[in-house]
Amino acid sequence: MANVTLVTEFILVGFPQLHELMMVFYSVVLLMYLLSLLGNSLIITVVLMEPMLHTPMYFFLLNFSIAEICSTSAEVPQMLTNIILGKNTICFACCMAQFFTVFAMGAVEFLMLSIMSFDRYVAICKPLLYKTVMTHQFSLHLALLAWTGGFLIVFSQAVVIWTFPYCGDNFIDHFFCDVGPLLKLACADTTLIELIGLIYGATIMWGSFGLSLISYMYIIVAIIRISSATGRSKAFFTCASHLSVLIIFYTADMFMYLRPSTHGDTQLNKVISLVRTSFIPMLNPFIYTIRNSEFKRALGKTLRWRWVI
Repeated sequence: MANVTLVTEFILVGFPQLHELMMVFYSVVLLMYLLSLLGNSLIITVVLMEPMLHTPMYFFLLNFSIAEICSTSAEVPQMLTNIILGKNTICFACCMAQFFTVFAMGAVEFLMLSIMSFDRYVAICKPLLYKTVMTHQFSLHLALLAWTGGFLIVFSQAVVIWTFPYCGDNFIDHFFCDVGPLLKLACADTTLIELIGLIYGATIMWGSFGLSLISYMYIIVAIIRISSATGRSKAFFTCASHLSVLIIFYTADMFMYLRPSTHGDTQLNKVISLVRTSFIPMLNPFIYTIRNSEFKRALGKTLRWRWVI
């Protein structure tokens, strides 16, 4: 048991097969991260500065953007730093903190996506009741529910994983401290915590995904009933783009985590994690704002104000 306390840091294997193309890989990931950071930061700034965007829809989008920034910033900078320095180590406490942040923010994003879908359902299908239902107080409570629920769901599992003894091999076959590769290094029986994680993951993923799909089904039915062909086409395109991101977002995480954590193809999981960590967060700000005339007007107003200052 003396060896149990020897593991004070882990080595993140990353993508060793890309050795000759590592700088190209670094540049692409850095670009996607910066675009994601810029897009989400822009959403946060514009929503906070423009009173015309102080509505439940943009309030939820602001919270989602904050969670996106926290999630990607917990993974990508560490990976890029390791690549540029040629040093793939991460301290034990840093690894556990990274694991907790990534999964807590992921849970918050799942819950926030369901809330955003519900908000759009009420706005499109029950427009006369929207202001009565989606009050500022109710919106605040929903956001607090997402943040509190996301943290609590992951916290209990994180505490158990933190207290596991880790001895011998300290190589994590991933670019961040993912739960599966991490549990493989534990010198203890991880069956129970994997089962609990699977149940929690299935509940939050399928529950939030099901609620989102139901909301969008009602929204699509409402869009079909729109008399104007132009309005119907515009609304359907916006809805389809949001739904596409939703499906990609959930499919990636369901594929990786709705099975025992230590099972599955690690190499494939790394690729999917990279898409989930870098590509989708870069895409989301554009999907939610590029066809939104209200946001574009607010953005133009903010930029003009900053230019005058």
